[in-house]
Amino acid sequence: MYSRIRLVAKTSLSTTRLLSSNTSTNTLNEILRKNGPRLSVPSLLQQRVDSGHPVTLSELRFISNRLIKSNRHDLALQMMEWMETQKEVHFSANDTALKLELIIKSYGFKKAEEYFEKLSLKPAKAAYLPLLRGYVKGRLVNEAEGFMEKLNELGFLVTPHPFNEMMKLYEATHEYEKVVMVIEVMKRNKIQRNVLSYNLWMNACCEVSGVGGVESVYGEMVGDKSVEVGWSSLCTLANVYVKVGFVGKGKLVLESAEKKLNRSNRLGYFFLITMYASLGDKEGVVRLWEGSKSVSGRITCANYICVLSSLVKVGDLAEAERVFEEWEDGCCNYDVRVSNVLLGAYMRNGLICKAESLQNRVLERGGNPNYKTWEILMEGWVKCQSIEKAIDAMHRALKLMKGCHWRPSQRIVMAIAEYFEKEEEIEEADTYVRDLHRLGLASLPLYRLLLRMHEHVQRPGSHIYEMMKLDNIQIAEES
Repeated sequence: MYSRIRLVAKTSLSTTRLLSSNTSTNTLNEILRKNGPRLSVPSLLQQRVDSGHPVTLSELRFISNRLIKSNRHDLALQMMEWMETQKEVHFSANDTALKLELIIKSYGFKKAEEYFEKLSLKPAKAAYLPLLRGYVKGRLVNEAEGFMEKLNELGFLVTPHPFNEMMKLYEATHEYEKVVMVIEVMKRNKIQRNVLSYNLWMNACCEVSGVGGVESVYGEMVGDKSVEVGWSSLCTLANVYVKVGFVGKGKLVLESAEKKLNRSNRLGYFFLITMYASLGDKEGVVRLWEGSKSVSGRITCANYICVLSSLVKVGDLAEAERVFEEWEDGCCNYDVRVSNVLLGAYMRNGLICKAESLQNRVLERGGNPNYKTWEILMEGWVKCQSIEKAIDAMHRALKLMKGCHWRPSQRIVMAIAEYFEKEEEIEEADTYVRDLHRLGLASLPLYRLLLRMHEHVQRPGSHIYEMMKLDNIQIAEES
């Protein structure tokens, strides 16, 4: 049955589009169904093969990438598992690493460790980093250290990458002395350090031995002919200076970092923009923003969010408005994350009319408010006592909660409840608390307020006690 599988090693973008729109349409649509495919991914693919239609390697990768981008890791894993069983498919080292990542996301570390244990030496050498990175992301120090011992026994510790991962972990867990120990191990075993190694080392030395230690590491980096001191290392050094109060020195180093910026990549520009904003240097923010425009390629929404946040931070709302209008003029899809930056600035500065005008403009342009939009508006309207508007925003935000992990602040929750109490709107208060209870957001102060309202009008509150019982909240918890 596998004789019909035809594999293509390289396919142009136009061919991939053709595959997605023609030969793979039925299978692709079924796998990517919103509610999940009716059959398992392997079954769908096998049906396609058995019906005489070719399956290309580029087609398989196209579908798996779509699944990963939509966070459907379990389906992407099914795809990888099917690919791995096909003799005609060259399951590469990158595929093995990707499968390991998907196992971690779908089933956790135990299954991933079991899979890694079964790998032969060559694929294991190519795939160990996702497992180590998983430990680092989860801040699992003991597991990561044990895994490093295993990698050492296998002879895999020959590049700086696993050591850099361990240094990231130790910095995340504030074990800065261990970062220095990792460097000593690298030196002892003649493992070449790269730029990231030095940057992590400098950060740790700031905590362990102060500015002197950092300058010593920087001097060692300058003398290391195998690495080039670039903008990232200079930013690390500048950040250390600023952190200990040497702001003048920090600014001088940032100026040196500007000269090292890569004219083909915007990343460094926006890193520096953020640093200048933290120093309150408005001119630096604007200079780097204008400089970033000389880099080829599209300026992304994330870039606009960064510069707008920085301009708001340095207090230049006029320039932020100009940049926002520039984004609006050129945007294809109205991303409310960009407008939220300016909306938040208006509300925090008490510019309610400007905020409401901007919100209307966003809606007219087809923007879809997210939970952050409503949170910003709620905060501003509660602050200026426009509680009716805040209530409407709260209802709209609560409807979005199924798709995110947002939770409204208790201060705003109680401000709305207190308004209902003041206006003696007991029905509205009841509905409000029931909604919050259903979403797991009710609290003892909220229940107390509702009980107080019922006692005031001499209405029974048995349903309130029932909700409290379900929420494991007791009235005796009163402080």
